[in-house]
Amino acid sequence: MTDYTEEQRNELEAIESIYPDSFTVLSEDPTSFTITVTSDAGENDEIEVTLKFTYVEKYPDEPPLWEVQYQENMEDADKEDILALLRQQAEENLGMVMIFTLVTAVQEKLNEIIDQIKSRREEEKRRKEREAEEAEKREFQGTVVTIESFLSWKAQFERDMMELKRKKQKEEEQAGKNKLTGKQLFERDHNLDTSDIQFLEDAGNSVEVDESLFQDLDDLDLDEDDPDFDPLDLGSDED
Repeated sequence: MTDYTEEQRNELEAIESIYPDSFTVLSEDPTSFTITVTSDAGENDEIEVTLKFTYVEKYPDEPPLWEVQYQENMEDADKEDILALLRQQAEENLGMVMIFTLVTAVQEKLNEIIDQIKSRREEEKRRKEREAEEAEKREFQGTVVTIESFLSWKAQFERDMMELKRKKQKEEEQAGKNKLTGKQLFERDHNLDTSDIQFLEDAGNSVEVDESLFQDLDDLDLDEDDPDFDPLDLGSDED
């Protein structure tokens, strides 16, 4: 007959010696304890779970109870994977003490999760680098023109030019309608018929004569008593 109590006690002593810093007894009846499992990665990337195990009466012929009591830097999906792994390992090791085997399997799983996290980070980094390179290339090369994009641009350009032409024509027509003829200006401003008279009045009706134009008349040998004298002949060039 199997002495389950003896096997459980011996395993518990062995587990305590293997994991002295991460093993904690919670209760003795039933026997319950926790083991904290940490990945092998560096501090910045390490993940950790605390597993709680409870012996059932017929352990190891029956699997122990377990649960994830605490997790750090690990997603819920990873937690579900760990629980599924514990079920699988327990089924494969029935009849043998298995706590060390279960904990070792979980630690290997944590290392796999760390590798996956690193791979995702590297892939994300490469993706961002590719996007940055493509953006820089597009900025340097400009937009690639295809037949479809050119025809679309040409159609839009022609529509814009027609619209500008229509607006300009409309503005010119409107300007022509607003331009007044001389008759219309005269009819609108009744002051125009007296503007010239007002100009003369403002000038004082005075006309200045430049007397220097006539300063050489005294030098001419003129005989005003001469019956043939005609002042109008002064400007003639005839001898």
